[in-house]
Amino acid sequence: MRMRLLDAVHEDRRDVEVLLTALQHAVAEVRGLGGMVHLPGGGMSGILYLVADSGLPEPMARPWLIIPVRGTAPPSMAARDDALAWQPELTPPDPVPGRDPAALWPSGLPAGIGHLAVPLPGDGRRRGALSVLFAPGDRPSAAECAFLDEVAAWMSAGLRSSGTLNPSPTLVRALEDGPGTREEPRPDAAGGAPALTYTWDLCTGALTADRPVEDVLTGIDPGVMSGGIEAWAALIHPDDLPGAVAGFDTGIQLRGGFQNEYRIRRQDGTYLWIEARARTLTDDEGNPVMVAGTLRDSSETHAAAESVGRALRHMSDGFVALDADWRIGFLNPAAERLLGAAGEVAGALLWNIPAVRAVPELEHLCRATAAEGRPAEFDVPGPEGTSWYHLRLVPVPEGLTLYITDTTERHLREAERVAAERAAAERAALVQRVTRELAEAVTAQDVMAAVADGVTAPLGATGLVMLGVAGDRLAVIGSQGHPDRFCRLLDGMWTVGDATNPVADALRTRTPLCVSSPEEIVQRYPGTGTLLREGGEQAWAILPLAVSGREIGAAVISFDRPRTLDDDERTLLTALSGLIAQALERAGLYDEATTRARTLQRSLLPQALPELPEVTTAARYQPATHGADVGGDWYDVIPLSAARVALVIGDVMGHGMAEAATMGGLRTAVRTLSELELPPDEILGHLNDIVGELGTDAFATCLYGVWDPVTRRLSYASAGQPPPAVAHPDGTVAFLPMAPDPPLGVAAPPFETLETVLPEGSLLALYSDGLVESKDRDVTTGMNHLAALLSRSVRSMPASPAEPFDLDALCASLTSALLPSHGAMVDDAALLLARPHPLDARNIAEWPLPEDPMAAGQARDLVRAQLTDWHLSDEDLLMTTELVVSELVGNVVRHACGPIRLRMLRGRALICEVSDASLTTPHIRHTSATDEGGRGLQLVSALCQRWGTRHTLTGKSIWTEQPLPADG
Repeated sequence: MRMRLLDAVHEDRRDVEVLLTALQHAVAEVRGLGGMVHLPGGGMSGILYLVADSGLPEPMARPWLIIPVRGTAPPSMAARDDALAWQPELTPPDPVPGRDPAALWPSGLPAGIGHLAVPLPGDGRRRGALSVLFAPGDRPSAAECAFLDEVAAWMSAGLRSSGTLNPSPTLVRALEDGPGTREEPRPDAAGGAPALTYTWDLCTGALTADRPVEDVLTGIDPGVMSGGIEAWAALIHPDDLPGAVAGFDTGIQLRGGFQNEYRIRRQDGTYLWIEARARTLTDDEGNPVMVAGTLRDSSETHAAAESVGRALRHMSDGFVALDADWRIGFLNPAAERLLGAAGEVAGALLWNIPAVRAVPELEHLCRATAAEGRPAEFDVPGPEGTSWYHLRLVPVPEGLTLYITDTTERHLREAERVAAERAAAERAALVQRVTRELAEAVTAQDVMAAVADGVTAPLGATGLVMLGVAGDRLAVIGSQGHPDRFCRLLDGMWTVGDATNPVADALRTRTPLCVSSPEEIVQRYPGTGTLLREGGEQAWAILPLAVSGREIGAAVISFDRPRTLDDDERTLLTALSGLIAQALERAGLYDEATTRARTLQRSLLPQALPELPEVTTAARYQPATHGADVGGDWYDVIPLSAARVALVIGDVMGHGMAEAATMGGLRTAVRTLSELELPPDEILGHLNDIVGELGTDAFATCLYGVWDPVTRRLSYASAGQPPPAVAHPDGTVAFLPMAPDPPLGVAAPPFETLETVLPEGSLLALYSDGLVESKDRDVTTGMNHLAALLSRSVRSMPASPAEPFDLDALCASLTSALLPSHGAMVDDAALLLARPHPLDARNIAEWPLPEDPMAAGQARDLVRAQLTDWHLSDEDLLMTTELVVSELVGNVVRHACGPIRLRMLRGRALICEVSDASLTTPHIRHTSATDEGGRGLQLVSALCQRWGTRHTLTGKSIWTEQPLPADG
């Protein structure tokens, strides 16, 4: 999976970005503390430079900026010997002229940090090393070593420049600074891998070795050397013996060096893979007299290769390995399903396989890719013509690898998307054309003509009748496609309040009414039989026409055959019904200023409250009765970081468009200030400044509360608002204590923030004074009435939040009971109900972290263990979260100060927080090609849905949010 992610890196990325991306993935996969990449360069032979590092504080990376190739440090040995190098105890690298890394070595490093380095393949001019530091007690497995080898190969292939990478300016400045103060002595470096050196006397056949054979090759008969070359040959696996003998013969005949790999039998009957290297020695006359060589145990390498083979066999994508002659050497089961059984196609030319012959351009693409030496990818159709496959061709030294991914579903989705976009564009063009024609319409007949041309014709309709509300009757305004007798019969036949006719029913529900057959309309509305006989139509779409909440009529579109409208057509009719109504209302029945003010106010209020697992909310807004200017009551529910939720209610004093506009500005300001993670008292302070700048006549009230489902606390501050009511599960209702802060605009900050614990199963009510106060009722009486209603309501609520409960219906019933059913309302009223749901302790995890480089590795282990415990084992989520937390903790270790804490929450999203004692706010910055840092927050921003910083009483918290899997 890591390698597939690396393969997705764009090939135009710069060299330093290639190295850093691969290094970050390598460290995260093997759970290392940090990592480095060294390459030669800078015009000095025998020198390796640090060109990339990840997870290491600057004091720890400084001694490694420049090291000798001939040194004993793992990066030096790996680059020099082209082999893996392991050091169980981290020590300073060897000195170079003018620089002693031991003098720069930081104090306080834990003992037992392991250091592993693998070589970066090169062409002779560039060979470096990738190295990773491991926590004390950790040792890389064979699979992890093989993975790092693969990453190193990917790095080498990804570097575009043919020469070496020159040291960055940061490195040059660091070298000019000179050595620091030596604090600790430098321990000895670790040695290389064990090898057995042997000689074979060609004259006597005797074998001698520099050490006992069992010290290097575990389980081999200790007396095999005394038996001569015949005894050694008897231990070679029968399948490998011909190749081994041929290798020795060729080396002796050519008087040169040779290398081979074969299996030898242990004393217990099992076999051990060894790597044999040797050279033939001759006498003065050139006759071969002796063979000298080395033997190494290579079983671990073979085990890693077999592990890779097993992984390839279980890949969901097809994988095919081709040799230099384009013959198939290996294919996994996924590829067999496409190309044929391995027994039938192995060794065959790729172009001769029937499934490939059906794609004639594939041979040209493969050969062109091999010639360019760069990976290529493209989509091709399947041989049957109904499927699609994505092919990725990657040249390798032995030939070519081919990855095959079935993308049929993606192509189908793309085709559906294109069709949907085309249909949406056609509908948008239709709406635009009808809108233009309706805007130019002056008379009702102009509206009729616009609807007939723009709506009925595209739908294939044959008739249109426009009805208008005249008192309590529905009068015919105009018609097309119907006889006069039918229109005279329909004119005034139906009343608006009679729900037994389809037009009144559509006006009542405010949604288009579609009837697909005569039988359906007679069954639903029995009184339509006479009109059905006179009109002769077979299907109908009735569009209710209303403007500003007032019915003005209906448009009846009819068809001469049974017809069922699909969802897109219904949506189109819903959109057009409003346009038609506005065209008919052009003369205007409402005062223009009142209409605009009401429209403005509705648009400024939340169109829908967010659905959050931390709190269930419902709200109602009731404007003053007909004839009064609109007011400035508002409410809002705002999701915050750390699963917290802001609950807001406010009221701009007065009525009119200016007050409605002020309300919209304050609501926008509250949402903006909430993004800054300010406490309630500071938010009210900023709002007070805003209202004060509007003039001496502007006043507003506001209550801002923050519900924290982790601590189960509500923090709130108020400026002139009535106190919120809390209904407890046992039915008791209490009004929260309030500080006597006057309204915004006349208040004198600071405001006071109060806190209270909301028990599970409670109900919180925030309201404006218009809900509890009227000309016939004082505030105290109204609040007592509200408390009694809440007490009865909370007793009927289920104890468990998982059980369904219609909070919206409760909100409607409360407003209906508190507001007058008849008579004038002199003030607007707003009600916001919230049922908090504390976060279960099982969804909260928090740990302290050490203030040292081990913190990042420890954080990754904690994250992986916690996500596994939460059954969030999706590999993409695991790797992404590990990488994000590692970057955040690494930034704290490098740039901030402790104590460091890591917290994870599973709520509406996966939330990760890293806290420290620093007040510095991190920001994403642009980085240049030579910068060694600054990309961590860019990586966090790219991988997370949201992220930000929240200041606390003890410092700050950097938080991230990631969407949970669908089954999480």
